[in-house]
Parts: sequence; structure tokens; C-alpha cells
Amino acid sequence: MTADEQSASARRWTPDAVTAFGRTVGTRTAIAVLAVTLLALSLRFYALGARVFHWDEGRVGYWILRYAENGIWEYHAVIHGPFLYHVNKYLFQLFGASDFLARVPVAVVSGLLPATAWLFRERLGRVEMIAVGLFFAVNPVVLYYSRFMRNDVLLAAFMVHALAFYVRLFDTRKPRYLYAGTLMLALAFTTKENVLVYVVTWMGAAVLLLDHRLRLADGDRTAALPGPLGEAARAYVAAREDGVSRSGALSRDALPRFGRGVLSSRWTPHAVAGLVFFFAIVVFFYAPRSRGIAEPGLWKAFSNPGTFPAVIEEATVGSWESFVGKWGEGNQKSYIKTFKSLGAVLWAGAPVLLALSVVGFVVDRFAGDRPRDLVSFAGYWGFVSVLGYPVIVENAFPWEVVHAVVPLAIPAGVGLAIFVRWGAESVADGDAVSATLTALFVLLLAGQVAAAAVNTAYLHPADRYLDDAEQNENKLLQYGQPAEGLRPTLDRVRYAVNRNDGTDVLYYGSDFYVADESQNDRWAAGGGWYDRLPLPWYTEKYGAVVDSTTDLDEVASNPPPVVVARAEDREAVAQRLDGYRAFEHELTLWGSRTVFFIDREYLRPAGDSSASRQPVAPPAGV
Repeated sequence: MTADEQSASARRWTPDAVTAFGRTVGTRTAIAVLAVTLLALSLRFYALGARVFHWDEGRVGYWILRYAENGIWEYHAVIHGPFLYHVNKYLFQLFGASDFLARVPVAVVSGLLPATAWLFRERLGRVEMIAVGLFFAVNPVVLYYSRFMRNDVLLAAFMVHALAFYVRLFDTRKPRYLYAGTLMLALAFTTKENVLVYVVTWMGAAVLLLDHRLRLADGDRTAALPGPLGEAARAYVAAREDGVSRSGALSRDALPRFGRGVLSSRWTPHAVAGLVFFFAIVVFFYAPRSRGIAEPGLWKAFSNPGTFPAVIEEATVGSWESFVGKWGEGNQKSYIKTFKSLGAVLWAGAPVLLALSVVGFVVDRFAGDRPRDLVSFAGYWGFVSVLGYPVIVENAFPWEVVHAVVPLAIPAGVGLAIFVRWGAESVADGDAVSATLTALFVLLLAGQVAAAAVNTAYLHPADRYLDDAEQNENKLLQYGQPAEGLRPTLDRVRYAVNRNDGTDVLYYGSDFYVADESQNDRWAAGGGWYDRLPLPWYTEKYGAVVDSTTDLDEVASNPPPVVVARAEDREAVAQRLDGYRAFEHELTLWGSRTVFFIDREYLRPAGDSSASRQPVAPPAGV
């Protein structure tokens, strides 16, 4: 065969070979992303019901149980969006209420976050996709609150899912991604009111991306990076083609072209249908339910269509007014104090992610022809959240940090991939010292993340301190978490309730007193009900008949099998009870010592286990 014939043969076979190689690499990457997603789900489902409900979980859980019982629900911004109410109501009716099942929706939605990396495959390299997925899976802040029945992780996850589908829509022009993204966006609006902050942040990030088109100069911008960082960036630039079929940056006329495409005859029906789809989901979730009362309700409207306008108005206009009003006041405290409080949580739960997000964002900005829009967008979104949330939050609770950590996982994954690729380049070049140092550095980072995740999510999920010396405070916990050790006593309460007729649980004292217990059947509850939390979730779940009093003589007259009082009333109550055993616990991390008096006749038999639950061990391999 002549040289020309060999050349022609090479030209003929190379495209097929490259395509086959691409398919193989793509399949391996997809399998790796799938494996990370399964890891994320496993970490979230392992011992998901072990930790006793937090105060906030108990409050929402109780209202879901009442809603499932009486069929009455209406939106109140103070208890946040309707997603968990409606989804968990159906789950409880199908499978029975439990701590585990109540947390399942959050665990599933957040556990699927690593899978979104695959939707970014036109924008991220192979190593970057896996790294981003790992940060979604194991970051301690995200992991802890993914095992928590609260809306913050739901909101952040739905918005990342929405972004991923919309990016995929832009890359493929396939209408199905429009509907998938719109579904995720609409569900985000059903979780928590600070979705409005996300919308504003996204708009700001989009403006900054436009600035990229207008201001950033061409050329080798890695020269501006100092020392080892510049060296790592140049190695990264050399290898960034791995699996990225496009630059990840928009051309100057891409947005106008996309806008014209949306307005074209092909996209107009999809745009209109997407808008209708969005509002249909919002109306379904926010529409009131009013079984048994003389008020408009969603299901009533199907038998009385004339009430549909009132239902839709309440689900949209009425909910919107309440929705916006929730964020009207913002932070009334010192910005610096709030920033320090949230910053302490960031430093405790996401130091590696935070540092690598800066590295990934900066290097991507100075690498190649121009920064990639996805990395810049997520970086702006996350960094603005770090600086902005101290302005808007009412309280510096640790779960607020989730809204910065989740978007920063994307530039952090890029940052981690830089060092991985740098190490690979060192191996290829025979530079053993650089390769070893890079490997040790990456292992050190991984070890820090894994240790923090295991400590907070499994070993000390309800402990104020992470060490026996009580020097290392668990910054991820919020004050409303009952201290470790309450679970065995709750099991004793359930055992007593199941074997008693009449009043099962009597609360004593002004802290717990409610003049009429029926006030607690619908939001909002009366009197001292809130100081009982999270106990109402458990007593309602056990089917207990509950009463309360401030009269010690009433305690003595005909005591039920369980009497609950504050620790300062322990002696006075104990003198009026005969044959009861006392169990004392904190209903919050500190400052709320409460005594459970349980009739010895209703305690478990001697052979029945009632030992205190030990800290949950981490899953194998973590």
C-alpha cells in the first residue's frame, strides 16, 4: 500500500475509531456518575430515621398528620411551602408515618443531585463531572440537611436540577428539557419563599455573563496566575478537552439567536405550554384543601366549578402576597454578627468546597479563550449567596448555608479536577515528586470531608459537641435539635399509649399548658403547644390522647400512664405520683430539661429491650 493509500485509509477509519473511543469514554463516565449518585442515595438512606425529630421537623410533621386526618390545609408562609405537606401526606397514608419516611423526599431529591452533572456534559470534562457529583454527594452540610425534613436542601436541589435541564435544552434544543426544567423550577417554588432570592441571583449572574461577552480579553490569561496555581492552570488548559465537546462558553450572538429561536413558530407552542405547565403545578400545590368546612378547596372545585376562580386566586394572588411578605423585613440584626455565624458553619462544614470553588472559579476565568458560562454562573450564584444571606435571613440558622454550598459545588468540582489533572500530567511527565504531593493533597482534602461528614451525620447527629472533651462544637446543629438519648423514652411512651384507654399523656406546667387541646387541630396551635416540640409529632403518630394542666391536684387525682413536666417541677410532680419512673431529657440542645414520668405498670417487660440508642455507625467504606 502506498503512502497516499495509507493516508486515505487513516482518514477513512479515524472518525469511526474516535467515535467508538468517545462512546467508550462517555459510557465509563456515565457509569462513574451513576455510581456517585448511588453513593449519595446510600449515604442519605442509611439510618435515615435514627435521629429524633428536630423542633422544626416536629412542627411540620404534626401539621402533616393533622392535614392527613382532617383534609384541611392552607398556605402559611411562616411554615413555608406546600411541597412536603402534600407529598408526605400521601406517603403517610400509603405506608404509615415514621421519621424515616418523612425524610425520604428530601433524601431522594438531594441524592439525585450528582446525576445532574451528566446533564452538564457539554460544559464539563469527565473528571469535573465526577468531582462535582462527589461534592453534591458527601459535603457535610448538604449531607446533614439531606437527612432532615426541611425545605432548604429541596429548594437548592430543585434549582440545580432546573439549571441542568435548561442548560441541556440550550445545548440540544430538545423540547423535553424545557418541560423537565420547568417542572423542577415550579417545584422549587413550592418549597420555600427564598426561591425569590434564587431568581434575583440568577438574573444578576446572567448580567455578569453578558459582561463576559463584552469585557474579557482574549489571550493566555493563565499568565496572570502566580506560581503553582498558574502551573496547575496551564496543565489544566492542556487537558481540558477531556470529554468536553464544546468550549462551554456562549458566542456573542448565541443569546439573541436563542431568543429568536424561542419566538419562532416551532418554540412558541412549547413556551406557552411550559408557562401553563408551571402555573398548573403551582396552583395544584398552593390551592387550599377544605374537606368538611365551608371554604373553597381544590377538590371541591371539581364538583362545583364555579369556585375554581376563588381557588386559583387564593393559590396564586393570595399565596404570592404571603410569599413575598415573608421576605419583606430581612435581617434586623447586625450583618457582621450574622455573617460570622453563617461563616462559622461554612468553615466547619465546607472549608474544602469553599477553597476549591475559589480555585476552580479563578482558574477557569483565566484559562483558555474565555471562562465557561456554567462555572462562572454557579460561582456568581454561590459567592453572592455567601455575602447576601446575612442581609436577608431572619436568623443565622446553619441550614441557610446550604443555599451557598450547593451552587459552589460546581466550581469546587472544577477546582478539584484541576489538581487531579495536574497530578496526572506529573505522572505522564515522570515528575514523581509533584505527582506524590498532589496525590497526598487530594487525599488530605478527601479525608477532611469524609471525617466531617461521618462525625456530623452519623456519629454525632444530635450532639452539641463532636468530642468527649466538649471543645469541638457541632456547628451544623441548630438549637431546636433534641439532645441524644430521647429515643428510648419515646419508645416507652409509645408502649404505654398502645396499652391504655383514655388520656395517655398529661402535660403539667405553664410552659406546656393549652386551655383547649382542640386548638391544636388546625394551624396555629394554642398556648404552650410549641414548647412541647417535637413531642406532638410523636404523640400524634402514636394516636395518643393528650391533655394539659397547671393544677397539681389534677395530676394526682387520676394520672395517665405518662406525665410530662419541666425539670424544675420534678419534685412537686413526683410527690403526687406513686409507682412512676422518671426519665429526664433535653427537648433542645440545652436549656429545656424535661421529665417524663411513666407508670411502671406500662413499662416494657424485663426481657423487652429499652436501652438507649447508641450513636449511629457510618456505612461501610465511608
